[in-house]
This record gives sequence, C-alpha cells and structure tokens, in this order.
Amino acid sequence: MPLGSPVLDERRARTAPRLPRRTRVAVALGRTAAGGSRRLGLGAGGVVGGRIAAALDPDVLRHLGRHRTVVLVTGTNGKTTTASMLTRILEPLGAVAANRDGANMPDGVITALVDRPDAPLAVLEVDENYVAEVAQRLRPACLVLLNLSRDQLDRVGEVRTVERGLREAIGALPGTAVVANCDDPLATSAATASARPVWVSTGGCWTADALACGRCGRPIHHDGPAWRCRCGLARPRPDWVLAGDRAVDAGGRTVPLELRLPGRANASNAVMAVAAAALLGVDPGAAGARLTTITEVAGRYRRTVLSGHPVRLLLAKNPAGWRETLPLLDDRAPVVIAVNGREADGRDLSWLWDVPFERLRGRPVVAAGERSADLAVRLTYAGVAHLRCPDPVRAVAALDPGPVELVANYTAFRQLAPRSADG
Repeated sequence: MPLGSPVLDERRARTAPRLPRRTRVAVALGRTAAGGSRRLGLGAGGVVGGRIAAALDPDVLRHLGRHRTVVLVTGTNGKTTTASMLTRILEPLGAVAANRDGANMPDGVITALVDRPDAPLAVLEVDENYVAEVAQRLRPACLVLLNLSRDQLDRVGEVRTVERGLREAIGALPGTAVVANCDDPLATSAATASARPVWVSTGGCWTADALACGRCGRPIHHDGPAWRCRCGLARPRPDWVLAGDRAVDAGGRTVPLELRLPGRANASNAVMAVAAAALLGVDPGAAGARLTTITEVAGRYRRTVLSGHPVRLLLAKNPAGWRETLPLLDDRAPVVIAVNGREADGRDLSWLWDVPFERLRGRPVVAAGERSADLAVRLTYAGVAHLRCPDPVRAVAALDPGPVELVANYTAFRQLAPRSADG
C-alpha cells in the first residue's frame, strides 16, 4: 500500500526543530572539515565530515534524521545507482540529502545529512553490515533491499550471515516499508521479516549465490521464475515486474524505462527505484520519466579522455558485479583492469578467482592497480594474455591509439576520478 504523498507533504511542511547546541556545533565543524578536505584536494569529504560530527555528538545521526522522510538503499550491488535514481525522482518534491559519492558506512551517511541539514528528504545508500545501526537511529519510511551475493569475506563476511543480520534489522523496524527483490531468495528471506513488504521481480539478476536457502541451507528448487525451499520459504507474488524495458505493477500499469545507462542490472535498479517511489506516493510514470535524464552515476559509465585515449570508466567490485560488467565491454577495445586491496575494497582478493575472466581471452588486457600482481596471477590461470602496469593511467597511455575500457574496483575507481580530465 503506498505511503502516499501526504506523508511527504506533511513532513516537508513541518518546520525542522532546532537542533541541540551540541549537534549544531558538530554539524558546523563537520561541514567545515568536509569542505576543507575538498578544497585542499585531500578527498571528496564524504567521510571526514561525518566522522568529526559523530565524535563531537554521538547522537548526531538520530538528531539529523528527525522530521525527514528517509529512504535507505542496501544490498551487495547497485546501491549507488538505485539511490541516485531515487534521488533524481524525488528532487521535484524538495531538497534531498544523499551520499552521492557512495560513502555508505555511518560516517558517510552522517556527512550526507550534515551537508544538507535542512533537506526534508534523504535517500541514503547503506552498507549492508550497517543497516541495523543506521536504521535504528533514522527510522526510515522505506528500505530498499536490492540483492545479496558474495563480497569480500574479510570486510563483509559470509553472505548468509549478512542475510540473518538484515532479517533481524528489518524485524526491528515495524514502521518501515521494505521494497525487496523477490527473485533473490536471500533478499526475500530477509525481507519476509517486514510487516510491510513490496515485492519486485527484477528478472533474475544477482541470484547466482542464492542456490541454497539462507534459513535452512537446503537447495532452492526453481520452476521458471518461481522458486521454493522445503522449509516453506518461497518466491512471493510480485507487486512490480521488470518486463523488458518496462516496469509493470500488479494492476497492469506500465511504466517505460528509457534508460541511458547500459545493461540489465541498471534496468533492475530502475524498477526497484520506481517501485519505491510509487510506495512514497510518486506517480510511477513521472518517476520513469525522471530516470531518462541520468547518463552516469558518480562517474560510472562516464566517457572521458585519459592520456589521449577515449576511455569509458566502469566499476566492478565483486564477482556478481563483474558478471554483469563483462558483457558490457566493447569487444573491439582493449581492457585495463585496476584492482586495489584497501580497507574499503577488502584486503582479501580471493574473490578474483570467482570472476569469469576467461571471457577476456583473445583481446588486449592490462592488469593495473595496487594489487596488479594478484590480478596478473588470476589472468594467467584464466588463459588471458596480458601486460602488467600498476598505474592505470600509464597503462592506458601505453596502448595503441583508440578507445579503451577501464574497469576498476572501489578505491581504484575513486583514485581515477581526479585524473580523468580532458587529456
């Protein structure tokens, strides 16, 4: 059942209460720190502002969340894109606080709210391990659960452990509506704890790691789009379905998705965003029309020039993300792959062995990034002839003239942003 635009209208009409003095000081100093980081070229400021604000006022997140309509977006893949889509959809309704650069742990969430303390709306992507902590303080109107699949074990943990944590977090949010991917058994298992679920069929993306039930460990049995486990967990009837390039609700209403972002994964993100917007009382047709204006997300899919080469920048952080990214690569262009192993990436790169790099055989490939040696070993075992150059920009420069596909994981991608200019 839609929350209805009156919910948004009512919250927007309220005058935001005066924040406690301690919180006001924390916000002011947090904004100053974030702005200083950006001006000095030390970073995007997406973390430091929140870290300082939280140190000065441990309750800053709860205070900043009051009297806002908050939407949280979580899952293994697609958080930044789906949150960006929802932000674009909601912008006509009022100012939206958003962590647009993908800083999705509590410090990044706080920074987004610190940057827009008076915005009546907030769309925040949240790392799946921090949903309970963030949601308990913000009490969101809506939580969007996209998918659950294997990620870096040292940073995230085993995927079924993540599912259990999300299920407990959702069960503790009786007033929060949950929009969830019913084609993913793990996401469904977590979302069944909600008293207000909205089920979305996204066409089967992100389900390769849900072959066993998250609750009992038995095999999931599939029959077309339907699936079930002997323990009773089964695919719910969807309220929204992705049908080609359209989102269709249970009543047959159709919303065209004329996206300018490539790939089926982005179509999946779009139908989730439209379903969440409809829940909030936004006209689905208007929501779909807003999505046509998005051409890149935090620099992803951007076409730029590096070292004289036309380059397209793509992000892939884990096996599921790579499975969706590989089909997007232009098979006529060489590929530079940049992999780091910092804290935000996960220092354990064993996930490289679950990526089907064999698909890159027969084309020019360069292993780059701080962990290029680890990547080079994986490419060797995949039978992919390659060169190694730790600096991805120099790797591009060394290639023959022409377009290049540059795929990077999280921190490697962020390092590229300030270096990708008009030459």
